[in-house]
Amino acid sequence: MGERVLIKKYANRRLYDTEKSKYVTLAEVRNLIREGRSIHVVDVNTEEDVTAFILTQIVLEEARQKNALLPVPLLHLIIRYGDNVLSEFFEKYLQQILGNYLHQKSAFDEQFRRMLDLGMDISGMAQKTMTGISPFRPFMEFFTPEKEEDPPKK
Repeated sequence: MGERVLIKKYANRRLYDTEKSKYVTLAEVRNLIREGRSIHVVDVNTEEDVTAFILTQIVLEEARQKNALLPVPLLHLIIRYGDNVLSEFFEKYLQQILGNYLHQKSAFDEQFRRMLDLGMDISGMAQKTMTGISPFRPFMEFFTPEKEEDPPKK
């Protein structure tokens, strides 16, 4: 990730971007992250790190707009087991799974692009090679009577 941006959270729920020296919205913080920046959010009064809370707020806000984030059965499991089993899963495995998924998706997309490029190159070479060549010419010449040579002149 890119440089870390320090965001200060005030009691009135306002967020202050110390890099740009201005108040920002959750959407602007989300855009910073999508640009590859990393954020660190600190509560001004308690100096507590509230980054996870703000990031969760961003995710939940997006889920609210789309009316879903996780499947209902998974939400039931999260509530049922709370911090016990699922927190270990989220801490240890979910980040790795998502990272691997994104890496593989990128590799497959690149491979597919290369295959398309190769197909276009082969198609272009075939067109150049076939220009002016009639594939039926040798076959048709078989049926064409040979010209008789002119008789020798005396």
